[in-house]
Amino acid sequence: MKVIIFGGSGFLGSHVADVLTNAGHNVTIYDLKKSPYLMDTQEMIVGDILDVDRVEEAVKNADIVYNFAGIADIDEASKKPLESIKYNIVGNSIILEACRKENIKRFVFASSLYVYSKAGSFYRSTKQACELLIENYHEVFGLNYTILRYGSLYGPRADERNFIHKILKQALIEGKITREGDGEELRDYIHVMDAARGSVEILADEFANQHVILVGNQQMRIKDLLIMIKEMLDNKIEIEFIPTTDSLHYEITPYSFAPRVGKRLTSRTYLDLGQGILDCIYDIYKQINPKP
Repeated sequence: MKVIIFGGSGFLGSHVADVLTNAGHNVTIYDLKKSPYLMDTQEMIVGDILDVDRVEEAVKNADIVYNFAGIADIDEASKKPLESIKYNIVGNSIILEACRKENIKRFVFASSLYVYSKAGSFYRSTKQACELLIENYHEVFGLNYTILRYGSLYGPRADERNFIHKILKQALIEGKITREGDGEELRDYIHVMDAARGSVEILADEFANQHVILVGNQQMRIKDLLIMIKEMLDNKIEIEFIPTTDSLHYEITPYSFAPRVGKRLTSRTYLDLGQGILDCIYDIYKQINPKP
């Protein structure tokens, strides 16, 4: 099938693009910048999702459209509410309208577990708004969709906006990890490659017009995660917890708001959290200590 991925140059989108290409699909990436991970058989469109004409031209003749574009960092969204509304809600609506006009087979949207929560600020509210608009497009125009709600992602190609990447880099450079709060927060970590495979598996008919939860098989408290990282680094780093008044993130569970219930999709095979973290440590170490 012909697949276009808005936001396909980023952390998750680029991995999904790879899985789709390896499965034999014709993949086009649409993003503000050229993907550094672009494969020879993938096409690239550099553009803004607020550019209506360019988005409509990109979607022409597509079978499947993914939207990973927009502001995906909770802290950034809380500092830039208007930008979050523009790119997360208006941008998504522009893509939806283009999909309606082209009668695409499936629209796939990257949402978040924060839609279940009172935490998440503008990030949460923009994701909730998008989910409602997608459902409206299905009810009124018959546009088929799948909404994906992701847990805490980690893995290669992440940057400083990703929590695990940020703390591993701090540990390797400063010999310490600083964390706001007491570390009792519980998270469902999922390796980005597992998430990418799940993001393609949902193209099966059974997931049409469904909300799908993609999380890992290993739930862990942040405090325990930090201790595990410390042991991996031969107990040579310090862990510091500092007070916070931050209410943007949830503690134990995101489930306080009740949008449409999602199906939980977990793979029988998955990358072990410890192995995944170790691989990230090696990758980040090579980035900060390049060979001459």
